[in-house]
Amino acid sequence: MTRIKKSRKAPSSAPQQAPRTPKSERVSSTKKRDTGNKSGSRQNPGKDKQGSSGQKANKDPRHGSKKPIALQLAPQAKTEPKVAKPKQPKLSDEQLLLQLEEDPRLNQLLDRLEEGRVLGAEDQRWLDEQLATIEALMDKLGISDFDEADVDYDDDDEEALLKKFESGADVLKQYQDKD
Repeated sequence: MTRIKKSRKAPSSAPQQAPRTPKSERVSSTKKRDTGNKSGSRQNPGKDKQGSSGQKANKDPRHGSKKPIALQLAPQAKTEPKVAKPKQPKLSDEQLLLQLEEDPRLNQLLDRLEEGRVLGAEDQRWLDEQLATIEALMDKLGISDFDEADVDYDDDDEEALLKKFESGADVLKQYQDKD
């Protein structure tokens, strides 16, 4: 008797299997378990689990220095780093007024004005600013800058007449000292 080879084809009356779906359309019923490091994790150390969780990943010392290198043929002259000025304590109004009045530049410019010299535009502007600052400080402190000789006294008051006489004596002394 001759041998008949079994066929792999199912007979037409047998139950048929569902057609195969492509891999991209398949839905996996179980989640794939993550074990070990992902591929390329040694070359990309910043993209591992530690970096994505907000922690800073340890730097790899094998990559060398990150300091920029100047690509110039001849080095330029080195400039010294700027030194920050130490902050001075805030002065009170009286101290600031005294400091402004004792300024040598201010005194020199006022002397030049008294001699009748003409100041340059920049010096005149600086002098006006300083005098305005001094005046504002004096107003703030309540210091008056007027002479008592300019005040009109009542003729009825004896003390007022005495003060007026004494202030006239001072003016006379100043006039005599000029000669």
